[in-house]
Amino acid sequence: MVQNTSIMYLVTEQLTRRNNLIVTSLLRQLNPAIKFTQNVRRKQNKSNSPLSSLFKPVSVKTDLNDTNIGAELTGTLNKREIIQILCTFANNNTVKDLSKKYGLDEVIFTAAMNGFRKYCIDADTLPPDLHIILSDIAQKAGNITDIFPYFLRFAKQMYPHLNCLDELRKISDLRNPPYWYPLARAKKRKIIFHAGPTNSGKTYHALQRFMSAKSGVYCGPLKLLANEVCIKCNSMGTPCDLITGEEQRYANNIESPANHVACSVEMANIQNFYEVAVIDEIQLIRDLGRGWAWTRALLGIAADEVHLCGEDAAIHIIQSICLTTGESVEIKEYKRLTELQIENTALCSLQNVMPGDCIVCFSRNEIFTVSNAIEKLGKKVAVIYGSLPPGTKLAQAARFNDVNSSYKILVATNAIGMGLNLHIRRIIFYSLSQPILDQRGEMGIGTISVSSALQIAGRAGRYGKQWDTGFVTTYKPEDLPLLKRLLEQKPEEITRAGLHPTADQIELYAYYLPNAPLSNLIDIFIALCELDHTLYFICNLDDFKYVADMIQHIPLPLRQRYVFCCAPVNRKIPLTCSMLLKYARQYSKNEPATIAWLCKQVEWPPKIPSSIADLIRLEGVFDVLDLYLWLSYRMPDVFPDANRVKELQGELDKIIETGIKKITNLFKSTQRGLGNRNESNMEEKLKRFHDKYDQKGTLSDSLISRGLLTPKMLEQLKMEWSTEHDKEKRRHNKALTSKNLDKYRR
Repeated sequence: MVQNTSIMYLVTEQLTRRNNLIVTSLLRQLNPAIKFTQNVRRKQNKSNSPLSSLFKPVSVKTDLNDTNIGAELTGTLNKREIIQILCTFANNNTVKDLSKKYGLDEVIFTAAMNGFRKYCIDADTLPPDLHIILSDIAQKAGNITDIFPYFLRFAKQMYPHLNCLDELRKISDLRNPPYWYPLARAKKRKIIFHAGPTNSGKTYHALQRFMSAKSGVYCGPLKLLANEVCIKCNSMGTPCDLITGEEQRYANNIESPANHVACSVEMANIQNFYEVAVIDEIQLIRDLGRGWAWTRALLGIAADEVHLCGEDAAIHIIQSICLTTGESVEIKEYKRLTELQIENTALCSLQNVMPGDCIVCFSRNEIFTVSNAIEKLGKKVAVIYGSLPPGTKLAQAARFNDVNSSYKILVATNAIGMGLNLHIRRIIFYSLSQPILDQRGEMGIGTISVSSALQIAGRAGRYGKQWDTGFVTTYKPEDLPLLKRLLEQKPEEITRAGLHPTADQIELYAYYLPNAPLSNLIDIFIALCELDHTLYFICNLDDFKYVADMIQHIPLPLRQRYVFCCAPVNRKIPLTCSMLLKYARQYSKNEPATIAWLCKQVEWPPKIPSSIADLIRLEGVFDVLDLYLWLSYRMPDVFPDANRVKELQGELDKIIETGIKKITNLFKSTQRGLGNRNESNMEEKLKRFHDKYDQKGTLSDSLISRGLLTPKMLEQLKMEWSTEHDKEKRRHNKALTSKNLDKYRR
């Protein structure tokens, strides 16, 4: 009997991990003695600070009525007696117990009591009923607890959430995301998971079904991928529209959209019905920043068939989520179409690069350093990294893929992992360390994940192209054993999917807490929200809150404020942040951001870059134009010149591409410019970054990986700091000796 109970307990634990209410109900009937608890808990605040610390007090206005009715009825109150009464009230155990029942924890009770005491003492005129109660207590004719209703009324004015805490909890109940999408739940959907590694043909088969359907939607992780699918469909006779955050392109026109649409996953329309939906790179459902978009697409797209493409590491989480929607998952597994070989020797020297090689770096600075070194060897290099404009990336990819081109070597970041069709013979990892965002939203340096290693290495070799077999190795010999271990493993199983508060939820929060800033509303939402932690997590919202705080002082309607906070802004680039502020001000003043206004802000026309710094600034300008387009599709009245801005982007794309072609000259100009920099300014920047990156890997690793420092610069700085340290030490010793001599003389 004991053994059977133990087995039942183990089975129960495994099943209840997924919080399946149907299964737990069935097991409860089989064995009523076993207790079940639903694995749902409230999201804890990052700092483990009490919930009450998130609620900001509101100033309570005193009664401005000149007529003191209370004084006329009972006489003037003695302030000293009032202080004693309120001290007794604050220490009364019955009062404390009542306060807890009404949601006043110790923090809020103390703050509200301080405010109430100040209010009673400073006010020239108190409400008549409160005045009379205090007078009765002073004359021993009333009980100290009689004050509580008036204190509670004041506390609710000071902390409005006390009136609506239950409503706030209901709004932030995220335990059943499937029910947010009634159109999808009304359909009997067929879920097909195409699982396989890179270069296995999984997406190809899903797209074949997409193009043969009467209607369909393709959801991709990047606008480049969505654009590629759109072009392919139209070229094969299936009219297809393109919808991304920054661009809308129609096969016919906006009045008669095509039955097929390729979009970035965030732009998926969950109000339309489709025959087939394809959600690409479904494993990104675990992404700490964007995972919510894949969860939304998976649960919300109303299609007869939903085709998911991605790593087999996502199979389990997809099955678990579909269990809650009552849908089954058909799994189609694919194997790699071409052979991938891990070489037994590292590259060791850039002189050993060969045609078809791609050197993968994890910082823009490494990209510039490596490409410059290779070009010095007389070999032409194509360059691809994340912040390049899409047109430049495509042009660089085309140059590298062209068998007749002289650009036989590619230097790229992990941006090549998805989104570009590249004909690579060999992948060479220049390093296996990269900046990593942890679950707390903090940046550190760590080894690349198994998933990243497999995805990037898998880009070597291309079925049906010139390189049937792919090769992979490292630049440093000491990295090769680690790479082999990474590639021998399977990606870690994905256990949870991302969620994100919607604009409607935050709008309801603002209705109950009208004086709270948007970033504070987000903090309160996260602290109060309840979700099934075995299936879901709340995505990192630090960027959202950063923008919310940045534009808090600008008067905007909440819905528009939320839109601005969702805008694609890299908060590490001052130019884009300052332009977002200007865009928000234009909207606030209801003044159109015209093309003339925009050109003035970005100092148009730009010059061809003469240094790496110039190139980086132009990339920032391109992001500013992208941001304008993103806003123009959401606020067309204030951002009316989208077509003109697209023309500017086309011109800027060509200028940046010209700069990339001359990357060696840019690198030389940059190195010359570094010699003239003020070293104290550099030291100041390094100190600021040290504060940020302390305890997250070494400062030098952080700066080098982020492209802010080169190894050569680091050595130079070490020498200079060592010299300065010695000088400072000598000055300190001299001062100490002088001080001791003074003491001796005295």
